Amino acid sequence: MKYGELSRAELEKLHTEVSNEYAGYKARGLSLDMSRGKPDKLQLDLSQAMLGCVKEPEDCLSETGLDCRNYGLLDGIPEAKRIFSELLGVKTDMLVVCGNSSLNIMYDMLVRCMLYGAQEGCAPWSKLPKVKFLCPCPGYDRHFAICESLGIEMIPVKMTPTGPDMDEVERLAASDDSVKGIWCVPKYSNPDGITYSQSTVKRFGALKTAAPDFRIFWDNAYIVHDLYEETDVLVNIFDCLSEENSDKVYEFASTSKITFPGSGVSVIASSKKNIERLKSQMSIQTIGCDKINMLRHVKYFGDCNGIKEHMKKHAELIRPKFDAILAKFDSELSGLGIAEWTKPRGGYFISLNVMPGCAARVWKLMKDAGVTMTSAGAAFPYGKDPDDSNLRIAPTYPPLSEIKTAADVLVCCVKLAVLEKLLAGKD
Repeated sequence: MKYGELSRAELEKLHTEVSNEYAGYKARGLSLDMSRGKPDKLQLDLSQAMLGCVKEPEDCLSETGLDCRNYGLLDGIPEAKRIFSELLGVKTDMLVVCGNSSLNIMYDMLVRCMLYGAQEGCAPWSKLPKVKFLCPCPGYDRHFAICESLGIEMIPVKMTPTGPDMDEVERLAASDDSVKGIWCVPKYSNPDGITYSQSTVKRFGALKTAAPDFRIFWDNAYIVHDLYEETDVLVNIFDCLSEENSDKVYEFASTSKITFPGSGVSVIASSKKNIERLKSQMSIQTIGCDKINMLRHVKYFGDCNGIKEHMKKHAELIRPKFDAILAKFDSELSGLGIAEWTKPRGGYFISLNVMPGCAARVWKLMKDAGVTMTSAGAAFPYGKDPDDSNLRIAPTYPPLSEIKTAADVLVCCVKLAVLEKLLAGKD
C-alpha cells in the first residue's frame, strides 16, 4: 500500500520500525563514500599496462617521425586524432586533441567566449550587459559551477525521457539574444542516464536562435560507457546541423573514465572554421599538450575498436553495482508512492527522485549514518532544486559490498524522511 494512503496510526507504527532500523545503521559506525562518479581501483588497473607502452627513445616517435618528447603539433598527433575521429564520427580537421581533462577544455572555451567572443564580428560576452545559459536539469554540477564562477545567469530547463524540453529550449533560444548557449550531456546524461532521442538531436541541429553567436556545449562524456549489451544509440549532431548552424556546436570527450581520470586525453570537435580560430587562440596559450600521453593511448588501444573492447571490461566491473542498487529500489521502494528512479543503460549515475520536500532530509540522514552522497540540489543551477526531490546516486567507486550496504541505508533513509513528512502533515 502507498504510504500516502496509510492512517496516522499505521504511519506511526511504520515510523517506529524504520527509526529502529536506522538507529542500527548509525550504531555500525559506517564510513562509505559514493559522492562522486569516479572509477574504482579495479577499473584503473585495467589500463595499467598502458604506462609501459612508451619506454625507449624510438617509442616516442609519431607516425610522422616527430619526436613527441619535444615541442610541436598544437592540435595533437595524427594517430590520436584518427582514433577520436572514429570515436566521434567527425573528420580529423574538425578536432583538437588536448590534455587530460575535458572539463578544462569546456572551461577554457567558455572563458574564450567571454574574452574574445564566440565568433568574428560578435562582441566578447564579458562586454555584454547580461549573458545567459540554458541548463537542462537535473544536470552536471560542474557545468553549473563554471557559469556561476563567470557570472553567467543560468536558466533551468526540465529534462524529459528524450532529453531537454525542446519546446522550452526553442522558445528561450529564439526569444532572447542574451541567451548564448546550452549545456548538454547527450548520452547517458549526468545524472539521469538519459540519451537524447533522434528527434531531440535533430531539433538541436535546426535550432533557431536570437543570438548569432549561440553555442551548444555538447559534453559527450559517456560516449562508449555502455553497461549492457542493449545500448542506447546517440545520433551524431554534426550530421544534423543546418547550414546556418554549422558553427554552433562544440563537442567534448575524453578518456578520463576509460583509462586514468588524472592522466587521460581529451578532445574538442567543432566546425573547421571554429577549430582554426581555436588553434589561433591556443597558440598563444601553449605550444602543445602531452603528446607522450597521446602516444601511450594510441599504442595501447590501436584504434577505436580497441577502446570499445576495453570498455566492455569496465562494464563487467560496474554493472553489478548498478544492478544491486536498482534491485534494492525495486524490491523496497516500488509501489509505495514515495520515490521514482531512472534505469540507465550506461554512464555513471542513477537519478533518485523522492517525495518533494524530502531530498535534503534524506541526504542529512545518510550523512549522519556515515554514508556520503552528492549534496541534495547539486544537480540544479545554484544548488537549488525547486522540488527538493532529486538525489544523484554514484555507484562506481565503492566496492560492491559497500554499495549493497549503502543501498540498504539509502532505502531506509528515504522511508524515514517520507514518514516524517507525512506525519508532520497530519498534525
